Amino acid sequence: MLIDARSLPQATVINAAVCIIGGGVAGITLARELERSGIDTVLLESGGVEADDVTRDLYRGDSTGLPYLFADGCRSRYLGGSSNCWGGWCRPLDPWDFEARKWIPHSGWPFGYQELAPYYVRTHAVLRLGPDNYDPHFWEQSIGRRDVRRIPLVSGKVRDTISQFSPPARFGKLYRKELKNARHVRVLLHANVVNIDCHRDGTRATQVAVRTLSGRAINVQAQQFVLAAGGIENPRLLLSSNQVHKQGLGNTNDLVGRYFMDHPRIMTGCIRFATAWSRNKLYDIKYHYHNSAVSAHGTRIASQLALQPEVLQKEGLLNARVWFCSMFHGEGSEGAMALYRCKQALLKKEQPGWHLGRDMATMLSQPVNTFLYGFTRLAQPRALIRQVRFQCIVEPAPDPESRVQLSRSKFDQLGMPRVEVHWQLGENVKRSFDRSLTHIANDLRQSGVAEIALDTPLEGRDWPADLAPEGTWHHMGTTRMHDSPKQGVVDRHGCVHGMSNLYVAGSSVFPTAGANFPTITIVALALRLADHLREKLRVPRANEYASKGATSALS
Repeated sequence: MLIDARSLPQATVINAAVCIIGGGVAGITLARELERSGIDTVLLESGGVEADDVTRDLYRGDSTGLPYLFADGCRSRYLGGSSNCWGGWCRPLDPWDFEARKWIPHSGWPFGYQELAPYYVRTHAVLRLGPDNYDPHFWEQSIGRRDVRRIPLVSGKVRDTISQFSPPARFGKLYRKELKNARHVRVLLHANVVNIDCHRDGTRATQVAVRTLSGRAINVQAQQFVLAAGGIENPRLLLSSNQVHKQGLGNTNDLVGRYFMDHPRIMTGCIRFATAWSRNKLYDIKYHYHNSAVSAHGTRIASQLALQPEVLQKEGLLNARVWFCSMFHGEGSEGAMALYRCKQALLKKEQPGWHLGRDMATMLSQPVNTFLYGFTRLAQPRALIRQVRFQCIVEPAPDPESRVQLSRSKFDQLGMPRVEVHWQLGENVKRSFDRSLTHIANDLRQSGVAEIALDTPLEGRDWPADLAPEGTWHHMGTTRMHDSPKQGVVDRHGCVHGMSNLYVAGSSVFPTAGANFPTITIVALALRLADHLREKLRVPRANEYASKGATSALS
């Protein structure tokens, strides 16, 4: 059931077994699972079913570290959350991403890859993915095209990996009808949580205070609460709910908001392919991104290069992913950027302020740049590709000084303190960029695939001005998971240490980030949390999910 909170009577009190704060990927996944089990659930979403500027403003704050964008276009404060501005990349974390690695302080999850493995399988139905198979040979053989083939990697230090593309699944649209018709889930739209109230001893949550931008006040009481508002809003709400614990909920050890992570991304180097490899689409983001030519089993895929785990361990490196990026004539021009935004609109990606008419006018005013950029992407004539570069992301090392804090002087329309995001990256991130690119460049030379010219190493220098200031929009780590309350905000089940019924869901619980895309792991963790809540509430899991439920989700 969908309910506009603005239509409810003032001071309404709603009761449920479970209250979920946040209608994004984690929140909607969890709500759907609880609906199947007949558990009375209230899902609170700050926005409506479409974006609006007034609600979007609640996300804004200040960047105090590395230049960093984290509001407009990077997050979406309406039903579906960040799935509304998501590119669709999906790949589970690597098994070693879960391990405590001696060369990475604060690394290690409280459980290993095998704990999430069965839930990763279940994510494929939720995210509309293909077979649960990430073997590069399987996909190369399945696609069967001469221009989609694996590079021969000869050094033994480099491996190729596969990511699948979700269509992408826009959760607010994809699952809206299901939520509207739900018998056990009530979705309150335009419902902003401004405080989590606790029992006077601070050991359990009792209710959440909800406010609408129109001034309506509502309270939601529940047996169990789940905070699923994203990697920046989760710590914001915990820190600002300070009526019982002055330092905020779960913050006895000053950990809430710390260890903020995002994947830094750079473009670097110059690649000159041998003729035989000059048209290969498998590793080039300009050709493999949602390209039907790079697909099989109804699923579009992409391949990236990475170092073998033995190399990472021997050299003390962070995980990384590297792919190619062709640069076209007209690239970077206003006309090319307008054409790119139009493509994103076709993927239904939220772009605040986007206007078709304005971009059409821009393209008409720059016909040469627009045509050359678009024609090169479609026809792929080598003569119009100016150069090919590496695009690379690296796993951020957990750093307690990289953090989300509350502003002491700036407040939003609801009276909530705005956030200050201090994004910080250590020297090992630079070294991991350098060494990953060096090993991959050497392998491409040895195999005769390409000649490589690398840029000046990053290590020992300031971060380059063209470091992507939005990272990759992966906000992680701010309510990290650990068995010890001295090292984490939540336990292995996502329950806030010291509290019996307040859980956190989403990428804010990631202790480490790996070099893979977080959405699939967010869904896996939400499915796992749903099973835990069923056990806690003593409600059996719906028997039909594994067969009938999974099949209908793909239909």
